[in-house]
Amino acid sequence: MDKVVSTPAAAVADIPHGASLAVGGFGLCGVPTELIKALHARGVGGLRVVSNNCGVADFGLGILLADRRIASMTSSYVGENKEFARQFLAGELEVELVPQGTLAEKLRAGGTGIPAFYTATGVGSQVADGGIPLRYAEDGGVAVASPPKEVCDLILDGRPGRFVLEHAITCDYALVHAARGDRHGNLVFARSARNFNPLCAMAGRITVAEVEDLVEPGELDPDDVHLPGVFVQRVVHVGPDVEKRIERRTVRAAAR
Repeated sequence: MDKVVSTPAAAVADIPHGASLAVGGFGLCGVPTELIKALHARGVGGLRVVSNNCGVADFGLGILLADRRIASMTSSYVGENKEFARQFLAGELEVELVPQGTLAEKLRAGGTGIPAFYTATGVGSQVADGGIPLRYAEDGGVAVASPPKEVCDLILDGRPGRFVLEHAITCDYALVHAARGDRHGNLVFARSARNFNPLCAMAGRITVAEVEDLVEPGELDPDDVHLPGVFVQRVVHVGPDVEKRIERRTVRAAAR
């Protein structure tokens, strides 16, 4: 039951070239930076990453992207990374853009064994009809576009509507960051840093969690646990001094 691994490097040592990864974080909040750094140091590439976004140039997934280690991204928001946009438009990176709530549910569904689900989100748009560029060609044309999805009429809460079928996501590995964790893999996330971390952890066949505070089994109140250890295979203690950034610092003018 002791799932603790000695170092971030040891925790990601078996992730191979071309692996699929679900990576927690939202913007620059709750990102498993130490695991990403360790994976970058290993030199593996061709990674197929599922994450809400792709960090910035020198932080989070951005360091893997800058060294061309990522082959494809499934994301919701990528607007803060100029290199991401450049690689996508140049045909160097395949990108599947997914509505944020749909992405969250695809990960949750994968983690709970639900193969697919219907949602109204995206009906009547290219999300359902297909045609969204997934990869551009060198000449600027669309090399690969999204296919159309199944749409059907259903009744929800007594009202008829149109719904699109979305398939669940599972990945070979998941990398997540938690504020606290015990040796059994039970995790507690700090406020908004919870974001996509529990969902990514659920979707990974092998989930690796970096934790700031490692405690013994029984020290976490069961009512405080956000993710049970059944979803976590490895835990690595990184301490409280990991780098944390604010994506956009906004302050209010002082009252006069």
